[in-house]
Amino acid sequence: MFKRVAADALGLSDIGEIIDPQDFDKVDADDYVMHEDNEKIYCLIKSKTDEYCFTNLALIHLDGSSALSKKRLLKRFSYHDHDIRDVLLETAGTVDLDAEIKFSIGSTSYSIDVKKTQIEHLKDLYKTLYSISAIQKENSHHYRTAERSIELTSNTVHRSSSSTTLKEQFKEINQHIFNWLHSARKAYCRKDFGEIFEKYINN
Repeated sequence: MFKRVAADALGLSDIGEIIDPQDFDKVDADDYVMHEDNEKIYCLIKSKTDEYCFTNLALIHLDGSSALSKKRLLKRFSYHDHDIRDVLLETAGTVDLDAEIKFSIGSTSYSIDVKKTQIEHLKDLYKTLYSISAIQKENSHHYRTAERSIELTSNTVHRSSSSTTLKEQFKEINQHIFNWLHSARKAYCRKDFGEIFEKYINN
């Protein structure tokens, strides 16, 4: 008991370990992976208090308040709804016990410590998250461009049509706008990044 309290006080309990793929099914986070929808774990970091499970569809975080409590909060951040930003990797110094990966997903920021002996695996995760971040940023730009394009087209039709003509065309124009934006969202709001994980993380 004393050792666990001391570890909490020193912050050592927060140093995570990257779990081997063969042991993914032995951690709690696996229970919340949507295997039925072809969700797959690519990287899992476990400390005494938390689990960070990176899948092709989302980050699943099992948040524990301390090493002494079994109470945990499940958080799920889908890449479809939460952009990844500000991905940083801090390597370990000579006397450090851990390396650190930092990033934001949606409005939440993370700083995850990992054993420095696993730095090569952490580099792979860094490259994956950085790549996903770049793709999301570019796709967001394309989607905003699509929105502006359809807005300009709609305004042009409005100015060039009489009220009678516009009334007749309204339903058709409205349906076209809906189809256009639906198609743009499908193309540029990506859900599955399995291809990117497989490119950088060799399981």
